[in-house]
Amino acid sequence: MELIGTPDNPVPPGALISAVGADDGALLRIARWSPEPASLGQGSLGTICVFTGRGEFIEKYFETIAELVERGFDVVAMDWRGQGLSARELPDRFKGHVDDFDMFERDLEALRKQVLQFLCPRPWYALGHSMGGAVLLSQANAGRSPFERIVLVSPMIEIAGRAMHASTRLVIEVADAIGLGASYAPGVSRRSSMLEPFDGNDLTSDARRYARNAAICEAAPQLAIAGPTIGWLNAALRIGRKLADPEFPRRTTVPTLIVAGADDHVVSIPAIARFANRLKAGRLIQLPGARHEILQETDAIRAQFWAAFDAFAPGGREEAAALRRATDHEAAQRIFNPPWWRRLFGRRRRAA
Repeated sequence: MELIGTPDNPVPPGALISAVGADDGALLRIARWSPEPASLGQGSLGTICVFTGRGEFIEKYFETIAELVERGFDVVAMDWRGQGLSARELPDRFKGHVDDFDMFERDLEALRKQVLQFLCPRPWYALGHSMGGAVLLSQANAGRSPFERIVLVSPMIEIAGRAMHASTRLVIEVADAIGLGASYAPGVSRRSSMLEPFDGNDLTSDARRYARNAAICEAAPQLAIAGPTIGWLNAALRIGRKLADPEFPRRTTVPTLIVAGADDHVVSIPAIARFANRLKAGRLIQLPGARHEILQETDAIRAQFWAAFDAFAPGGREEAAALRRATDHEAAQRIFNPPWWRRLFGRRRRAA
């Protein structure tokens, strides 16, 4: 459960590493950082939880984590089950596999119960990329999200390309149903996408950061996974159908910022735009020239992301303190003035 640094990607100082167990026994790697006490003044701005996309791992976000800590946030990062140094779902650890995305929500619940509620200052925020964004939305829609605000980077509302064709979906569903879920999906790579040549890649236009991520995989191949299995792809298609329901975003009330790249060919930008337009408390920002991995993009593109993030997340300690007080007040209202009490005694007051 260590963190692995490279010369171009050192571990941010002050990391605390631990393992937590989900309720089904899966062991998950967790890392935490806190700002230097002398730099805080009135205290932490809260906690940002960083959730990666498919095939990623904590080390890939060291740069982002350091920038969040510099802003005054505590930071928590987690490897999803089946990725990084968390428990893998299959004996072949390079297969990117999960039976259902509900299993990822077990990981979120383990993080809340064993890390957030005991160790992390409020308010709590989530920063999720791609697949991580889809899981966060599913949790929020079900009313189980512990986060005050959510920032989604290139969320996997719908996979782009041939995976969404009706014939492909049918083949994947049938193959999974007859017991082939643990097999690689047709046509996927048997090695990490981070090791593919830079030219023609769909992830980032920044050659330096692309090379940095490839160097991480070469130095620590145990962190990486290859292409997805039939089971993973079928699970992704299922959650995509949930997210496509027009009522899904309308029932999702956690304030949400979505940042997407205009040149993203991994997830569907039209699907993201439709989803964002239906959110009650959401906003979409599209960044020209950005591909799928905005946090691995050029400095100019990342600067646009951080400007949007800083405007959406608490921009100062006074705002964070006000939000924390509001959160505490709402919690007290739920305890001491529950809905059944308001319905009963509110009705009597109106009658009087």
